[in-house]
Amino acid sequence: MTAFDQVGRVALVTGAGSPSGIGLATARLLGSLDATVVIAATTDRVHVRVEELRREGIAASGHVGDLTDATAARDLVRSCIDAHGRLDVLVANAGMTSAAEPDTLGGDAARTDPERWHRSLARNLDTAYLVSRAALPHLRASGEGRLVLVSSVTGGVMAMRGEVAYATAKAGLLGLARALAVDEGQHGTTVNAVAPGWVATGSQTDDEAREGRATPLGRSGTAAEVAAAVAFLASRESSYVTGQVLVVDGGNGVAEQRSPRTD
Repeated sequence: MTAFDQVGRVALVTGAGSPSGIGLATARLLGSLDATVVIAATTDRVHVRVEELRREGIAASGHVGDLTDATAARDLVRSCIDAHGRLDVLVANAGMTSAAEPDTLGGDAARTDPERWHRSLARNLDTAYLVSRAALPHLRASGEGRLVLVSSVTGGVMAMRGEVAYATAKAGLLGLARALAVDEGQHGTTVNAVAPGWVATGSQTDDEAREGRATPLGRSGTAAEVAAAVAFLASRESSYVTGQVLVVDGGNGVAEQRSPRTD
């Protein structure tokens, strides 16, 4: 048996359009473990990512869609079932940034008007709810379904300045994971979340990279390191882990002192 066994399984990963993001890194790792991967993004760049995966010997297909729309979420899952006949793993990673709408929708309460608030919740929370809802009948049919929601330490563990809507949405994902875990356990489906901290992707700012250097490990994480956590929660071996949040933040959430060491 391969470590984190995915042989013969079909995995759907959303938010996989970025060449340096968590979504693609997760699809690459699951594919290297012998899963067939279906990836989704908001723009046609997802097809470039598919070609990259195929050149690495991974069975992959890609789909474009706005998962804030319930019909698009249903169509994505349906296309996966039509092509492969099953769905065993869903990694709901869509959110935070979007190539189709580069605005990150950040801001404190005063700068986050109701329209901006709802757009952020739609991108960061509704996407996971809608695609999970569409996928759950098929995850149940698998008998060993795995649903992994990509949250964040922002909202679930701590907060940062000027991110009221994002923090709220990401905290909401933890509640969604726990509620679904309780409901879906009877079907053999596990539901968990990962909460990444500072991660060195293409969208990371200089300020964020500087914050990463202040973590106990002294650096930002990599997309591949987050993908490894997702792969465990998506594996057959994680069959007795559900309703949990795996924090991947280099110890940042437990470090009380942030000033540089003097010894």
